[in-house]
Amino acid sequence: MDNTVWIVQTTISGELNEAEVGMWCQSIIDSKLAACVDIKRSTSVFRWEGEINSVPEWDIQIRTSEPNKNELISKIKSEHSYDVPEITWWPVESTKEYSDWVKGE
Repeated sequence: MDNTVWIVQTTISGELNEAEVGMWCQSIIDSKLAACVDIKRSTSVFRWEGEINSVPEWDIQIRTSEPNKNELISKIKSEHSYDVPEITWWPVESTKEYSDWVKGE
């Protein structure tokens, strides 16, 4: 049996407060597109339109299954406030129990 879990990662604006970020992440869980969302504060340093920026952000890692991955990515794209949001994903192997839980959610 395949024990692959997908991690989808994005960052969202640090201008949002913790409650707003929590509600957005809760909507992902409520929509059954993911089993778990990790939320961490971070600072991103990047070049945008010729200028170097350093901004606070929320680093969001989402655990999902293969069948839900594309719909989750579409949801992030449609709801994101950035012109070019970070949306990355990769497969990871996990224990059968954890993989079953993610797939069951």
